[in-house]
Amino acid sequence: MYATERHESIAEALRSAGRVSVSDLALRLDVTAETVRRDLDALEQAGLLQRVHGGAVAAGRSSVSELSLSERETRHSPEKTSVAQAAAHLVPSTFTGSIALDAGTTTAAVAAELARWTPATPGTVLTVITNAVPIAALLQHSPHVDLHLLGGRVRGLTSAAVGTSTVEQIQALRPDIVFVGANGLSAGFGLSTPDEFEGAVKSAYVRAGRRVVAVVDQTKHGEEALVRFARLAEIDTVVTDAPPAPDLGDALELADVEVIVA
Repeated sequence: MYATERHESIAEALRSAGRVSVSDLALRLDVTAETVRRDLDALEQAGLLQRVHGGAVAAGRSSVSELSLSERETRHSPEKTSVAQAAAHLVPSTFTGSIALDAGTTTAAVAAELARWTPATPGTVLTVITNAVPIAALLQHSPHVDLHLLGGRVRGLTSAAVGTSTVEQIQALRPDIVFVGANGLSAGFGLSTPDEFEGAVKSAYVRAGRRVVAVVDQTKHGEEALVRFARLAEIDTVVTDAPPAPDLGDALELADVEVIVA
């Protein structure tokens, strides 16, 4: 197989999976691992991918890359809806207490489900805390929700309040359930996000919650962004739309994390 043909095959694998490994490509293309590494180097120089440990990821999927909120809203919507519906079951009509919702499109999908929450006992309200402007907009007219919007500098890319004041407000709280999103969930690195300010807020939520629930679709499995905001042992539950790969599943089990597959 000529180099151009191998490059096309590698590019196609990246388009479909987003990540490739040297060992898998060597087997698929029937070449040596060293040949694959040279191909990956050439494609990286052309700006078509980025090398990572053991292989490569598609260009734009580096540890600091981050899509805007509007771009993320259109991606994997059915999967996020499934995750949100399963997560909303953790807040039944008999629930009394408070929840906190981190910023993000998956947590926003959870908020959309909770906007329809109705208490089993008339007069009961659901206390909801968030630092996300879009989530507050989803819940502000819900008759059974007592909404608390945290202040801070609003980050344009995610429409989330961040900064020291936001973190301090969260540190003064103890919500019964915290729902957090993540850009990456991996066996070795835990939960991560590209931005340090978002990471500080997420970390504060994790430390504040009595029960911490991570809501992540399968595209986040095995991914690692720049900033870790929680180790696996610091969360209680993962709600996702597909079973984790064996290494991640084993790590979650070892950390005593409940996994709910929507």
